This record gives sequence, C-alpha cells and structure tokens, in this order.
Amino acid sequence: MRLRRRPRPHPRKGRKRGVRFLLGLLRLLLCGVLAGLVVAAGAMPLAMAGGGAAKAGTDTWENLPTELSTPKPAQATYVYASDGKTLITTFYDENRREVGLAQISKLMQQAVVAAEDTRFYQHHGVDARGVFRAFVSNSRGGAQQGASTLTMQYVRNVLKNDSSLTPQQHLDALSDTPARKLREMKLAMALEKRMSKGEILQQYLNIAYFGAGAYGIYAASQTYFGKNPSELTLPEAALLAGLLQSPDADNPISGDRNAAMHRREYTLDAMAKMKVITPEAAAAAKATELKLTEGNLPNDCTAVPKEHNDWGFFCDYFRLWWNNQPEFGATPTDRDEALRTGGYNIVTSLDPNIQAAALSQSLGVYGYGNARSLPLAAVAPGSGRILAMAVNRHYSLEANPPQHPNYPNTVNQLVAGGRNVAGYQAGSTFKMFTMLTALENNLPLNTHFKAPARLVTIWPGSGNGSCGGRWCPANESPSWMDGDRTMWNGFGRSVNTYFVWLEQQVGARKVVEMAQRLGITFRAAEDATMAAKADQWGSFTLGVASTTPLDLANAYAAVAAGGVYCQPLPVLSITDSDGKPVDAAGPKCRQVVDPDVAAAATDAARCPVGKSSVYSKCDGGTAEAVSGILAGRPVAGKTGSSEYNATETFVGFTPQIAAAGIAVNADNPNDQVGGGISNSVNSAVAQTMAAALRGQPAKNFPAPSRARAMG
Repeated sequence: MRLRRRPRPHPRKGRKRGVRFLLGLLRLLLCGVLAGLVVAAGAMPLAMAGGGAAKAGTDTWENLPTELSTPKPAQATYVYASDGKTLITTFYDENRREVGLAQISKLMQQAVVAAEDTRFYQHHGVDARGVFRAFVSNSRGGAQQGASTLTMQYVRNVLKNDSSLTPQQHLDALSDTPARKLREMKLAMALEKRMSKGEILQQYLNIAYFGAGAYGIYAASQTYFGKNPSELTLPEAALLAGLLQSPDADNPISGDRNAAMHRREYTLDAMAKMKVITPEAAAAAKATELKLTEGNLPNDCTAVPKEHNDWGFFCDYFRLWWNNQPEFGATPTDRDEALRTGGYNIVTSLDPNIQAAALSQSLGVYGYGNARSLPLAAVAPGSGRILAMAVNRHYSLEANPPQHPNYPNTVNQLVAGGRNVAGYQAGSTFKMFTMLTALENNLPLNTHFKAPARLVTIWPGSGNGSCGGRWCPANESPSWMDGDRTMWNGFGRSVNTYFVWLEQQVGARKVVEMAQRLGITFRAAEDATMAAKADQWGSFTLGVASTTPLDLANAYAAVAAGGVYCQPLPVLSITDSDGKPVDAAGPKCRQVVDPDVAAAATDAARCPVGKSSVYSKCDGGTAEAVSGILAGRPVAGKTGSSEYNATETFVGFTPQIAAAGIAVNADNPNDQVGGGISNSVNSAVAQTMAAALRGQPAKNFPAPSRARAMG
C-alpha cells in the first residue's frame, strides 16, 4: 500500500501563510498586552513599532494625564443683550460650549454609553473583552473593530485638540498604529485613577464632534434640535449618540439621513440590550419621525439675526472695544483669538427696548432707502454703558442695488466711528467745551459780552470768512442772536460770536483739551493736525472737527454725571469659561471736571431745550419742543448745524441718559441735509430718551453754586 504524499504547497502561498501566521501571532501578543498587560505598555511599542518612531513625543505624552483631567478645548463665546437672555451673536472657531453632566439628560448619557462603550462602567479605561472581541473579528476578516473605550476616545480627542503638541505629535495621536493604541490605553488607565466615570463622560460629551460643525453636546443639541441638552428626548438622544461614529458622513443635515436613522436604531437596540430602556420604548422611539429644528448658531456680527440686524453696529463696536482690552491678550490678534476660543459669557449693555426706539426714530427721519442717515447713540451717565446704537441701515455684507451702492447695507461703523469712518461735524454742540473751559477758569455763567453780528478775531483768516486778514465768524440770525449775552442765553440761542469771543478769553488750546478730556477723538487726519497746534484753532468752538454720535453723547453724559467721564462701555458683565468674572466689564471712570463746573454748564444747557435755569436766566432756545417731549423731567441739551447746514445735530441729557443724533450723508459731504430737518432730529433724539426713561422716576440736576453762576 503506497502512502499518498501530501502536496507540497506553492512557495509563494507558503510564504503568505507564514506572514499571516506571524501577523496573527503579533496581533495576539498585542491583544494580550492590551487586554491585561498594560503595565508593560511602555516597552511594547518600541519592540513592535520600530523603536525611534514610537519614541517620538513619548516624554510629552507621559506628562499628559494632568492635562487630560482639565482640558481646555476651544469654546464659543456667547454675547447677550442687557437682559442676559437675548442672544445677539456668538464668536467661535469651533461651535462648542461646555456644560455639566447635570445639564445633560440621563437619556443622552445612556445613549452614548450604549452606542460607544456598553461596558463603560465596568472597565478601568481598557475593556479586555472588547479588545479580544475585536481581535477575533479582525482576524477572521469580519467588520473591523477598534475596541476603543469612551475613555480612550476621550484621550484621543484631547490630544487631537491640544495646542501644545507639535505637528508630529498630533499625527502620532491620530495614526492607526499599535503604538498609538498602547499610548491611549496607558493614558486611559491612568486617567481612570484620577477621574470618576461621571467626570470622564462629562468631558467626553463636551469634546466630541457630532457633525454639522457642532462640537460637544450643547452645540449638537442646539444645532440639530434647537434645545438644551437637558431637554433631549429618547429619539433625539439616540440620534446624536449614533452620529459619533461618522459625524460628517451620517449626519442628517448635510450627510446621509438614512444612515443617521440606521445609527439611531442601532443605538436604541443597544440601549434596550443594556436594559436602560425597554424594548417597547425602543420600538416607539424607532417609529418616531425625525424632526430637526436646525438652530444654526450665528458667528460674528454679520450673523446677527436678520430681524435685528441693526444690532450689528453695536456688535461691531463691542468687537472693536474687546480688541483694545489688555485683559484678553497682549495683541489685538491674541484678543480676537480669545474671543473666538475662550468660551466667554458676555452680557452687553445693549437694551433691546431702547435700541428699538432709537431705530424707529432714525427710520422716522430717513428710511432705509435714503442716501442720508441719522445715526443715534444713547449712553448711561456715570458708567459710560452704551444703551443703543441705531442708524437707518442694515448691518450686512449683502450687495446693494446698482443705483445706490452704499446703502441700505453696510458694515461701516456709522454710529461710533473707526476704521474708515472719521465722523461728522456737529456744529454748535462743541460750544459746551468752551463753556466748561470758561467756567473752569473762573468766568461765571453771567459773563456778559455784547455779541456783534460778526466778530473780528485774533486768528488769521482768508476768503469769505475773513476781515482784513483775520477770521471773522458771523451769527446765523443776527436779529435774534446779537446783543448783550451771557452763557445762559448765549448757549440757549447758540450765539457764535459770543462763544468765539469766550474762546479767545480762555485760549483755544484749553478748549480743545477740554473736549479731549471728555472723550472727543480726532480720527480725521486734518483734525489731528489742528489739535497739535490748537492755539490756532479758533473755529473749534463752532464744531468744525469731526465727531460721532457716540463720542458726543458720552461727552455730554460726563456733564450729566457731575464731571465724571467714563470710557464708552458695551458690557455689563463678562465671565470666563470657568464662570469667573472678568474685570474688564467694570466702568473706567475719572473726575475730569469739577462737579460745580458741570452743574453750572448743565444749568445753561437747560436753555436750548426750553427749560428754565435755576437762576431763571433762560430767554429762548433752539430746541424748545424737547421740553414738551420730556415733560415733567429736567432735561438739557444742545443743537448744532455745520456750515451750509451740511449736518444737523442734537444731543440731550438727563441725570439717567444722554443721547445724540447727527443727520448726515455719510458718503457724500456735499449733500447738505438742510436746516429744515433739525426739528426732526431734535425730536428723534428726545423721543428715544423718553422711551428709555419711561417708568423711571424723574431726577433733578444739582444746582450750581451762586459764585459759579453769578460771580
């Protein structure tokens, strides 16, 4: 009987089987290490991955458990109106906001565990059963399994987002190698000794990516369902948990909706198998129609909700202010990054009701389709907090019609100035700075001067406004303005020659310096040049320098506050991502004018608006209708007309609010708005103030001393 010889295998086939055997043995050895011998994990990568490659970054990774327990991923900054509830916008690179585990529904917690790591509460960072199951499935050529626990996934996410790692270390953190797996496992086990399961689950839910640009469970809940994570239902929680495996491919907004539904079913089945829900609850949830309420989180000022895009001008100013605050970084770039990644919670000073009133009044003068505009600003005296910033424009990057390319959409800062906006001439409102300077230099309110129709000054001049080589300004209405005047009726009737004469008495430089003390900023190059040689700037008192409604309102707010100037402030409170308050939110104020000087100037400022001074010295005003609009309240203010009525301005104040508006064609200074619009401007500012003060008690201005008034 002949023995049959077994066929000799083909040499190549034999080699392939040998390789597969060795690889299987290698995987088995690795599996053993992963399953229970993680004590030796520090040495295994070198033996298995070739020494030097696995060594890259090891020292850094060894020290990461401390960072893992307190990660600082990028978080969105939320910006609210003054009520602390109305969202203006958010700023972010990654749409993420951290929340505590108590703010995440129990169903969501259970769904994530069921979908990603059913033995999460049994293992210690590495699941030996899961590793063995993955090894068997992968060896048999089945669906590839990774055996990553939630803790290991969390470790990977933290490393992926850690800005302190080098590019190579980031690659190591994401590379599909045994070395990377072993590092994750070693760190996961170390982490579980330091953190509780609840802490790990909370951190995982805050750092995981859920697709559609949503990082963390808060952003995911808002993005897909427009609700907080504490409110998630079972079908919603199961859907979100199912997205974690393939967040971009499977998400129902921009990815595969059917795949998202299949993943939802998988999660519900896993929850039922874990017995955290009943099979009946799983079936009912599967039958629930998927209803998305996409809550696309706005990003930056141009993303302010369309129905409130007028808030964009305030938002724009807030961002300019933020980038000037050293508390948020050494440079504007650092501060901007902090805004987009720091997870701040900001309650601004913007009052939606006052803002609505200001916008309504601005639109009542000029509509959205008008080339001319009426920017308005309102400020709280004593704090500098900005209550409203409105203009008849949409804050938007959308294209304008060809016939008027500059409106109604713009992102130019028409209310506060800055960047390419220097401001507008505000005319006689600058007489306030001359009056304050005179009072400060011991000239009382009853300083008399027989104001002529035209005054020949000490300053050189040429052209139509000169007399014998000297600048000689004139009164607009000689019959009403000329004659014996004091600061009371000179201010009330807006007598040019009286205030130019007064400026001569104290010196133009002092008047310019007073304006600067009160926050008037010279953004135009020609104004900055004149300010540098202020002794020659005789026309300054007539408001020839460009300013903005915000600067002007805030300067008069300092007078209303008894000479206390406060920097314009767009916030009420700022808390960082840990809930700690930030000092930058506090008012920055200083006494810049003697309180009695401010009280005296206020007394004269009651004359233009038809009120009586404490000493009953008013006898005519340029905006007397204002007293009727603010009936029963002490109010003061001043009108201003620039040359040829190119602009018309009014600024008013009470002890509780100061507001200013300037009618102007911001794009064409040759388009004069005309004196006929002045009453409408006066009314618009006064009506805004009245709306802001509705329901508030009337407060009186302090009376000036007799010496300051009468000398």
